[in-house]
Amino acid sequence: MGSLGRAIYLVGSWIRVAGQAVDRVGCTLQGNHLFQEQVSRHRTLMNLFDKDPVVDKDAFVAPGASVIGDVQVGRGSSIWYGCVLRGDVNSIRVGSGTNIQDNALVHVAKSNISGNVMPTTIGNNVTVGHGAVLHGCTVEDEAFVGMGATLLDGSYVEKNAMVAAGALVRQNTRIPFGEVWGGNPAKFMRKLTEEEIAFISQSATNYTNLATVHAAENNKGFQEIELEKTLRKKFARKDEEYDSMIGVVRETPVELTLPDNILPDKTQKIAS
Repeated sequence: MGSLGRAIYLVGSWIRVAGQAVDRVGCTLQGNHLFQEQVSRHRTLMNLFDKDPVVDKDAFVAPGASVIGDVQVGRGSSIWYGCVLRGDVNSIRVGSGTNIQDNALVHVAKSNISGNVMPTTIGNNVTVGHGAVLHGCTVEDEAFVGMGATLLDGSYVEKNAMVAAGALVRQNTRIPFGEVWGGNPAKFMRKLTEEEIAFISQSATNYTNLATVHAAENNKGFQEIELEKTLRKKFARKDEEYDSMIGVVRETPVELTLPDNILPDKTQKIAS
């Protein structure tokens, strides 16, 4: 980052904290009559000086998640509610189509006892279950890390391998292709079936699709949400014949009547 870039960075930092600074001044002026409301400093994407998260435009990072520092998230991946990806002393790389589920933690180590650097690398179409901890490890494409599992520094999960829920994978442990490991410490349990390997890929696809829905819902404004609530109430009935059987008469206010072109089914019924 050159001198101009640093200057722009500083100006940006000043602008971002300006609201909090004004709040502190106001609190000081109120003196003993102060009732202070805490201002949240949470940012879903947070840089550490010149280490900025890089998130693909088609990836989903949920509100309440924290992606910090030297982190890259690939296309179609999803970082779910309550997750923390902290790339401070090293880097985190997440491939495409990968899902890191709620409250999972991904961190790194600057180096191990031997002096080897310990970034965390997660491949494509990987599923990381709720509450899992990944620390300075590597997970290859289409692998599966179960809920509450822990992967310690230097551990390596090969393609199509599975770490069972709650397992503890010790330092420098390598889990081979197509195997299930579980327990504390994690040990070989059995080979994965072809159906289970196919499930891993399907699980990643399912989460990619689900993330698209969550992203759309999170991007809705207040007016759009309220309109949808009104429309759901309006069209909650089964149909006119059903309503007549139970003696229900529904009056629709004129202002809530939608044009026919918005409801193609309505147009077809009228034509028939």
